[in-house]
Amino acid sequence: MREIKFRAWNSVLNEYRKLDMNSGKQNLGMGFEVMGGINSNIITIYHSVGDVIEQYTGLKDKNGVDIYENDVLKSVGGNTEVVIYIDGRFEPVCWYDEKTYEVIGNIYKNPELLEDMHNE
Repeated sequence: MREIKFRAWNSVLNEYRKLDMNSGKQNLGMGFEVMGGINSNIITIYHSVGDVIEQYTGLKDKNGVDIYENDVLKSVGGNTEVVIYIDGRFEPVCWYDEKTYEVIGNIYKNPELLEDMHNE
């Protein structure tokens, strides 16, 4: 079973904040609500206004760096791709060899990487 972790990009402060439910220092509110009982797969995530919640894929890149949604990856072949969650899996990393990708940034801290992708 993969480790479940999240991080939050705050678009007001332009920074990532740790999701620490035990600390009031970050002024970050987040909660989960399961509807339909324990075995239900209907989950609602509540978070602070201005925060974008990103989930850990459960995978690491070739350097051992955790891969999250919205990370920008560079493949060994030189292709650049953004990690997205679609159809119940993380793309492009759902069936990969950890030596294939390297996290080179993310779409919020490094928006210039998106421009580079369009120029490839």
